[in-house]
Amino acid sequence: MRTLVLNAGFEPLAIVSFKRALVLVMNHKATIVEIDAGHPVWGSSGVYDRPSVILLTRYVRLPRGRTMPVSRRGVLRRDGHRCAYCGKNATTIDHVQPRSRGGRDSWENLVACCLRCNNKKSDRTLSEMGWALHAIPRMPHDVSWVVRGVESALPQWEGYLAPAA
Repeated sequence: MRTLVLNAGFEPLAIVSFKRALVLVMNHKATIVEIDAGHPVWGSSGVYDRPSVILLTRYVRLPRGRTMPVSRRGVLRRDGHRCAYCGKNATTIDHVQPRSRGGRDSWENLVACCLRCNNKKSDRTLSEMGWALHAIPRMPHDVSWVVRGVESALPQWEGYLAPAA
């Protein structure tokens, strides 16, 4: 069982085990916002509600400008495993600006790609191929990229994971 931890400003911070969440609550470092009804925790000194969402009592400052490290898995996930050129199922990644021409390993230069398009494009640019991208590649900023474990969110968390307007 997992628990969503919210900063004092209600922004999602982390996913922790319910045991860690219960320790934070018992030490008065957090309060329970949502409980996992029907699954109480039995202890030697009593029965406790199992927390599903907790709110920290003190605000935790996060370093500004946190960037997500680029990875093959991350690029495929960002692009929904769809080829940036033809839209078919993607199994690999491609450099929009080829590395042989100064292209870097960055969120803005890597796209998901099917093997056929990757081989066809080779080390050429989009203008040389006469191709266009379906979407402009960018670094992801969604909460599911900052907080690990949110991809498989529990229904109780939905109201707390909504993107900021």
